[in-house]
Amino acid sequence: MTDGTIHGVRHALVLKRRPHGMPGAGDFEMVEERLPVLAPGEVLTRTLFLSIDPYMRGRLYDRTSYAAPVQVGGVMTGESVGEVVGSTVPGFAAGDLVVGTRGWQTHAVTEAKALVKLDRHGAPPSTYLGVLGMPGVTAYSGMTDIGRVKSGETVVVSAASGAVGSVAGQLAKRAGARVIGIAGGAEKCLWVQETLGFDDCIDHRGMDIAAALLAACPHGIDVYFENVGGAVQQAVFSQLNPFARVIMCGMVAQYNDELAPPPGANLAFVVRKRVRIEGLIVTDKPERFPEWRALAAPWVADGSLKYRETVVDGLENAPEALAQVLSGGNFGKMVVKVA
Repeated sequence: MTDGTIHGVRHALVLKRRPHGMPGAGDFEMVEERLPVLAPGEVLTRTLFLSIDPYMRGRLYDRTSYAAPVQVGGVMTGESVGEVVGSTVPGFAAGDLVVGTRGWQTHAVTEAKALVKLDRHGAPPSTYLGVLGMPGVTAYSGMTDIGRVKSGETVVVSAASGAVGSVAGQLAKRAGARVIGIAGGAEKCLWVQETLGFDDCIDHRGMDIAAALLAACPHGIDVYFENVGGAVQQAVFSQLNPFARVIMCGMVAQYNDELAPPPGANLAFVVRKRVRIEGLIVTDKPERFPEWRALAAPWVADGSLKYRETVVDGLENAPEALAQVLSGGNFGKMVVKVA
């Protein structure tokens, strides 16, 4: 603990203007501020790794959603792993590692109750933003609460090489399902099959998706983990089995659309086939976070749960990292190394 007086400055990327289409560096501005005096109950951390996730595009629109948008002039939102450098709270000492939502900045002052302490001698810190963090929990909650995969079923996962899809497919394999991935590019598809152990992977950039799905899923599709939307979604929906479950996690292919697309698809098949389609916002299930970390940490330690990271150096490169995520340029979990 300290008396709250901290000397130094922080650098932060704030939203300069709302982007039209793909976000870029010009939509953000780096600012410098003196570090504030800590109030009782607050912790100061320096950011080690910053998480970059597709949902961030939605925070840049000024429209109603499940979470408030980032305001122009406000620090861009995002989860990060940091090291404690000052604290007014017993139990948080200099050198402790923590994870929390603290945004695109080199240092952050946060209420202690919003932080989770990490084991310095456990998994690599960046994994708490990926396989052991929000993306991993998203995959776990989606499969546990909505997918409910049974042995022998056919599961399709879009963005299968991404932070969420890669875990979702591995969980389906553990449940005894036949798992088909969809990814962008031959290299990603090869990794999905050879490293993650999926039964097949379809390259949506180089194949007729509908025909490839029909060949890979001759008995139809029982569970679909949706991360992409667009043409991929249409191809999958046409091959869903009766009583199929669809986990609507994200639709990254449509995140840069200025207006939400109209519900043009005829959803009569949902009634005819008794399909369950349910949206997933992982923060609705806070109890899943500690459950998943307890379950998955040993799998990460013994190497049976595979993951991959794309690491970009420098806070100033966070906007470019976000653009890569939205265009499929990342491989696995995207993180920015800040310190």
